[in-house]
Amino acid sequence: MGNLMGSWRYRDPSTVEECDSTWETDSESDEPQPGEEDSGISESISPTDSGKCAEQLVSPQQLGDSQESTAKMKRSFYAAKDLYKYRHNYPNYKEPRQPTEYRNLRFYMNKIPLVPDGIYIEEILNKWRGDYEQLEHNHTYIQWLFPLREQGLNFYAQELTQVEIKEFQSTREAKRRFLLAYTVMLDFFGIALLDKNGNVSRAPNWQDRFQHLNESQHNYLRITRILKSLGELGFESFKPPLVRLLLEEALVEGTLPNMLHSALEYFVYTLRDRAQRRELLRFAQQHYQPPEDFIWGPPRRKRGPAAVKPGAEQDKSTAKTRSAKEDAGKGPASPETEGVQGEAEEEEEEEEGSLGAWNARKREEHSAKSPSAKCSPEGKGEGKSQGDRKEHADPAPL
Repeated sequence: MGNLMGSWRYRDPSTVEECDSTWETDSESDEPQPGEEDSGISESISPTDSGKCAEQLVSPQQLGDSQESTAKMKRSFYAAKDLYKYRHNYPNYKEPRQPTEYRNLRFYMNKIPLVPDGIYIEEILNKWRGDYEQLEHNHTYIQWLFPLREQGLNFYAQELTQVEIKEFQSTREAKRRFLLAYTVMLDFFGIALLDKNGNVSRAPNWQDRFQHLNESQHNYLRITRILKSLGELGFESFKPPLVRLLLEEALVEGTLPNMLHSALEYFVYTLRDRAQRRELLRFAQQHYQPPEDFIWGPPRRKRGPAAVKPGAEQDKSTAKTRSAKEDAGKGPASPETEGVQGEAEEEEEEEEGSLGAWNARKREEHSAKSPSAKCSPEGKGEGKSQGDRKEHADPAPL
């Protein structure tokens, strides 16, 4: 067994479809099924392969022109691959050999300050709450408040390791402060934490904060990091309520329209449970405008081998209908075509009836003409060659 695992090599996904397992086990029920959760392929980590939080921000304004928006809106392979690695425990990477310093845990135990600012966690929790200018313009604290197993913009912050994660999750004081830090950031965004289950709602200051959040798009990077960190440190269940609220505000309430693309490309895909991702994406699809531009739904199912393209089916039916009429005269339609072609047969009969009357009238006119009129350039249509008349009398099926 050890040799088999040792010979296995992880292969990076090369397409968005390979990164996204959301609809692999799609069913009408949103009940979690065995194996639904994206489990780790390996217990190794990858602080370098995870993308360094360089989220590609695309304008989320939904375009009125369907063709224009379809051409511009497409799934981001960078986002899909980044979150695939997160959900699968950063495969194909070995932890450093040097022992972990537990710097993230020690910071949350108020034993060391964050670097480079020299600020302790208790100062942030007690003095920064409501200081929106500080929270907005300081760019070094977020990597310490919400650590990940990947490198962020603050290179003084240390990435988490598996061992430190387990130690963090078993330390009550660290988890208590972590939740307080979460509430500080939620208040900054205009959101209130309601209970220990992670349910959230608009905070009393939501109007001003939502307006700011809609215009300050670098905070979407922070939300992605916060969601990832919640999952790493034992609060996976807190993520769906937050993502649901943000989707509602972006799609239904219209208070955060600029966040929509990040919510669909990043926030939803931080959830490890496929059923939860499907539920959120179905909700988003119900409210997305224009609906035909929604690109995060289940892939279109391929038709079976007996399926035929509509145009080809109609052409085939037209040929069968003509053959049956030539063999049976005015008899009923062939059973092969009856009930299959419906509208195509009705259109064909109507067309042939009109052409038949036209041909009969032309034959009467032709019988009254002399043979010389057939080649006369003075004829008003009667002088067309036999091939020309056939082209008009037997047009190609529509």
